[in-house]
Amino acid sequence: MTDISVSSLFCAAFLWKSSVLRVFFGLVVLKAQLVELLTGYGEIFEVWFDEACGEGAAGKKQEYDFDGYFELIRKYQPNAVIYNDHSPDVRWIGNERGRGRHAEWSVVPYELCHRLQAVPQNEPPVPGTLSYIFNTYDTIGDFEQMIYSKKPVFAPAEVDTSIRPGWFFHPEQAPHSLEHLQNVYLNSVGRNACLNLNIPPMPNGRFHPDDVMRLHEFGSWIQNTFSEDKNLMRGAEVNVTALSETQRLYDIHFGEKKKITYAELCEDISQGQRVSSFAFVKDLGHDLVQRFYDDTTIGHKKICKLDTETDALKFLITGARDVPLLKSIRIFGE
Repeated sequence: MTDISVSSLFCAAFLWKSSVLRVFFGLVVLKAQLVELLTGYGEIFEVWFDEACGEGAAGKKQEYDFDGYFELIRKYQPNAVIYNDHSPDVRWIGNERGRGRHAEWSVVPYELCHRLQAVPQNEPPVPGTLSYIFNTYDTIGDFEQMIYSKKPVFAPAEVDTSIRPGWFFHPEQAPHSLEHLQNVYLNSVGRNACLNLNIPPMPNGRFHPDDVMRLHEFGSWIQNTFSEDKNLMRGAEVNVTALSETQRLYDIHFGEKKKITYAELCEDISQGQRVSSFAFVKDLGHDLVQRFYDDTTIGHKKICKLDTETDALKFLITGARDVPLLKSIRIFGE
């Protein structure tokens, strides 16, 4: 799973006044544009269908052939993931603020992401409906929603936001601060999602120097903050205890007091997303401990801002949907 999308296509249609032109655009022009883009620009990571056009005046509606579009993408760029309302591969986070959910599940109801999915033959575990569900809902992957689904599907979240206040270039605007982008990173990549960061080109086709400078600052912060050289787990003593089939205790000893900035947790998502709750506890000495950080899901990556100083940590997996399988734990120092 890629943390930040760097080579993707964004497709949106405007509303033609003529119904004939709307059909012609959706069935012919857009397909021709897709073929050109998919075959002339190297490997494409993602194709994002915005569908922002929707309904127009007097109920006018743009005509689309999404099954045809998907067929072209699979043919010319088989490794590219596709976003569209109802998936088929990834889904929109539900806002453009650069912020994921408190509990971000990559496994969601079929009713939300059903495109190109086999139609389920079974009824949901609990009789009910999910006809109302949409990407903007906060609880789409929660157990209370999943019990009404006919089947689960894997559709990880995409967080789309812009380096500037708007999606397009305006000379009177400036890029967001580095602090703003840091918070976006922690609340997107750090919450089990992929970050799609928009950088609007100027009318001459180039990026503004201020945007380029901010991107360099942003990249340097990511590389320096989460550098393997700062990973305190490399010299730590770690003991793992199974508290139950779905709970684990990691006793982590650093040997001396360390100033800790972040923890990065990764599940082995090739085996599914499982952890539903966890906590960090630190040793205060004299047989005293403090539970100072609680959270929910992990998934591909969870970044926890700990900002503490201690010579030992306890990492507790307090709840999981199956046997928890972590791929890695990294604890970063200053």
